[in-house]
Amino acid sequence: MRSVSIFGATGSIGESAFDLLMGSGGPAAWRTVALTGGRNVARLAEMARALNAELAVIADARLLPDLRAALAGTGTEVAAGDAAVAEAADRPADWSLSAIIGAAGLAPSLAVARRGGVLALANKESLVAAGPLLMETARVNGATILPVDSEHSAVFQCLAGGNLDSVEMVTLTASGGAFRDWPLERLAQATVAEASAHPNWAMGQRITIDSASMFNKALEVIEAREFFGLPSDRIAVLVHPESIVHALVAHVDGGVIAHLGAPDMRHAIGHALNWPARAPLPVARLDLAALGRLTFRAPCETRWPALALARQVIASGGAAGAVLNAAKEQALDDFIAGRIRFTDMAPAVAHALDRAAGQAGFARSPDSLEAVLSWDAAARRDAAAWGRAA
Repeated sequence: MRSVSIFGATGSIGESAFDLLMGSGGPAAWRTVALTGGRNVARLAEMARALNAELAVIADARLLPDLRAALAGTGTEVAAGDAAVAEAADRPADWSLSAIIGAAGLAPSLAVARRGGVLALANKESLVAAGPLLMETARVNGATILPVDSEHSAVFQCLAGGNLDSVEMVTLTASGGAFRDWPLERLAQATVAEASAHPNWAMGQRITIDSASMFNKALEVIEAREFFGLPSDRIAVLVHPESIVHALVAHVDGGVIAHLGAPDMRHAIGHALNWPARAPLPVARLDLAALGRLTFRAPCETRWPALALARQVIASGGAAGAVLNAAKEQALDDFIAGRIRFTDMAPAVAHALDRAAGQAGFARSPDSLEAVLSWDAAARRDAAAWGRAA
C-alpha cells in the first residue's frame, strides 16, 4: 500500500487530489500519512476521517482546539502552526503533494526533497523563489520531483523522457483570465470580484486573480526555466482561450508535440499520482468535432506586464525569483484589500525588484530557506511601501 501526504489539502488542488484518492479506493488503497490545511478546520477534519489520516495539521495555530475537537476519538494525531506543517513534511511518505499556495509552501517542499520519495509539486512558488536550492536538495537526497501545474505536467508528458537537446521551443498556454478581452483603459477600474471570475478553470481566488494579471503565467515561465533547465528564449507563451492545449514542445526537426485535455487539474495530479504508469481518471474526454476549433494569439505585454518581469528575473538570476514572488504576493494582498488598483500590481513588483538589485548578494542564488525568507521579507516591505505611496 502506497503512503501519501497532502500539504494544502483544503485548497482547490488538494480537493482534486482527495477526490482522486477516494475514487481509487480511499483508505483501503492508500495509507494517508499527513493532511494539512490553512484555516478550514471542518473540511480538513472531514478529509482526515475519510482517509483515516495519521496526522492532520491546521496552519493557523489558533484553531488547534477546534481541530482537536473535530477529530476526537478518531485516532488521528492533530497539530497546528507552520512548524507543525514542516514537521509533517519530514514524516516518510512515498508520494507527497505540495499544494500550499504561495511562499508558505516552500518549507514543506524542501522538507520532502530532503527526505526523498516523490514530491508532486503544485506549489510553483517553490521553484520560482528557490529553484536551484530545491532542485539540488532533491538531487542530493534522491528525491523525484514531478510537475503538477497543468502546463508543466503537459511538457513533462510531451517529453516522455526524451532528450531536451532536441527541443527547440517549449510553449506554455494561457487562458488570458478574466480580462483577456477587456479594453486596456478599463483595467485600472477592475474590481476584485471581476478579477476572481475565471472563464475556464475552477480555482481559488488568489490564483484566479493571478491568472487575470498573468502573474500566474509569469511564475510558470520561471518555473519552466528551473524545472527543465531551458533558457528564456526557448520558453514561449501563447494565449489560448479554450484551455484545451496545455503546452506544446517543438523539436529541431520542425515537429511539434502538443498535450490536449479538458481543463481539469485532476489530469495533472492523477498523472503524478500514478507515474510512471497511467491509470483511468475521472476527467472529461475531448470531443474535438464538438469543439470545432481551437484559437491562439500572442500575449500583449502592455496588457500583461508580468510576462516581461518574468524574463527580467530569469536574466538576473540570483535572488530575483524570491523577490518577484514575495512582491507579487504582497501586491495581490494589497489589491484584494482595496489598497491598490489591479494595474498597480506589476509596478509594485518592478519597484521591489529595482530596490533588491542594489543590495549586496542579490546576484547569488539563496542557499537556504532562511536566505530565501530574508529576501522575501524585504521584498514584501518594498512592495507594500510602493503601494502606500501610489
